[in-house]
Amino acid sequence: MRGTIQSLEHQLDWFRRQFFGQKSERRLIEPSPDQISLFEGLVGRPAESQPTETITYERRKGKKQRSDADATDEGLRFTDDVPRETITITPEELRGPEADQYEIIGEKRNFRLAQLPGSYVVLEYVRPVVKRKNTETPISPPMPSAVFPGCIADVSVLAGLLVDKFAYHLPLYRQHQRMADAGITLSRSTLTNWVKRSIGLLEPIADAQLQHILQSNVLAVDETPIKAGRAGKGKLQQSWFWPIFGEDGEIAFTYSPTRAAQHLDTVLGDYTGTLLTDGYRAYDHYVDQRDQIIHAQCWVHTRREFLKAEKLEPAATKTALELIGKIYEIEKTIREKDLTGERKRDHRTAHSLPAVDRFFAWCAEQKERLDLNPTNALSKALLYATKREAQLRVFLSDPDVPPDTNHLERALRVIPMGRKNWLFCWTEVGAKQVGIIQSLLTTCRIQEVNPYAYLVDVLQRVSLHPNRDVIALTPRIWKQRFANMPLGSGLTPD
Repeated sequence: MRGTIQSLEHQLDWFRRQFFGQKSERRLIEPSPDQISLFEGLVGRPAESQPTETITYERRKGKKQRSDADATDEGLRFTDDVPRETITITPEELRGPEADQYEIIGEKRNFRLAQLPGSYVVLEYVRPVVKRKNTETPISPPMPSAVFPGCIADVSVLAGLLVDKFAYHLPLYRQHQRMADAGITLSRSTLTNWVKRSIGLLEPIADAQLQHILQSNVLAVDETPIKAGRAGKGKLQQSWFWPIFGEDGEIAFTYSPTRAAQHLDTVLGDYTGTLLTDGYRAYDHYVDQRDQIIHAQCWVHTRREFLKAEKLEPAATKTALELIGKIYEIEKTIREKDLTGERKRDHRTAHSLPAVDRFFAWCAEQKERLDLNPTNALSKALLYATKREAQLRVFLSDPDVPPDTNHLERALRVIPMGRKNWLFCWTEVGAKQVGIIQSLLTTCRIQEVNPYAYLVDVLQRVSLHPNRDVIALTPRIWKQRFANMPLGSGLTPD
């Protein structure tokens, strides 16, 4: 009965933490009481007097040139790409009857940030109709080609719809309201159709990116839920995105109506390499059927299991977190020294291996405790860690394997953020389209590519680009080949 009550209290604490507690997993390390203070013995000691001398000189005050990294006098930072409108304020003295008594001897410049609410522009193309004098055939220059035949939207609008919805999580109905406030009358179904057709043009690019990701030696895979499609009257079907992160900084959001391991068989197929995952059993099922795959697992998920036992076993939990923290202190040193390849593996062998050995030795000691019952949260955490010891040690022998899936979890945040705004996908087709566009936009963020500039260029270039070279339109390659001279829209013609 005590074990049952303890388990129920643990579940209740977990739910409270999800609703009201902090989500950050950062842990502040308290300084050791045995650590000697840098200022010990200096408190109350009078400062020693030093002889001083006065040095005076004059220098010419130069005009400070503002660079992109500098701030204005008001503390505003901006690059030269930001549109700037100059407003000249005329002094009252230059407007009065004595204006000729004044002369301008200089100027002061100040900066202030402004915003245009829902700015839209209607482009009016004027095409003169001419005819040769000796003929009667009229001639008129052709209209610039649209992304879709007969489409009344400029590519800048299509790119803006996609970026606002999927990068900034602004649902289409809110964008529709903003257009109405700006005086633009369109049906909401028109916006939906534009988004659907635009993503359809981008699908081959996302497919090419996925195929390149699957060639990585190390893949990180996770899953996150999404409501998509109707499961009955008044109910939506629980579906899943399975994001796959490659070693070249690319991600693909693959959609599945279930969380079963069958999706891994379909997408990964006979993948060869190292698979980095959390402790979900579907990954074990997939790896157990293939000898050519090395399965690595995430230390952060192991750490989270011990965090669940913090209230019941504070002393043991603190020890576990400190032992795991040593591993991450070593990883921080590796990043600071910029170690790669053999040097990185040697450093892990010399420093991380002893830390991992100490952790699992401690786990073995704790499992011998007679006061721990199987339902105790600490017992579950110890079982989770020791059962996956081989997978948790993989990063020690392969320098390309990170110790956790944090890089993947940071990238997949766009899906939970979207769920909080557009809530669900009405159809499974819509969910697949979300995966396509998020694969490209999230990769743009990872590759430090402006997603709006990327879409404006690619939506126009995709119809002219050869199918055999579609990989060149993925954000990673596009950044190298086209980012310096991207195609512009009607507002910014190239």
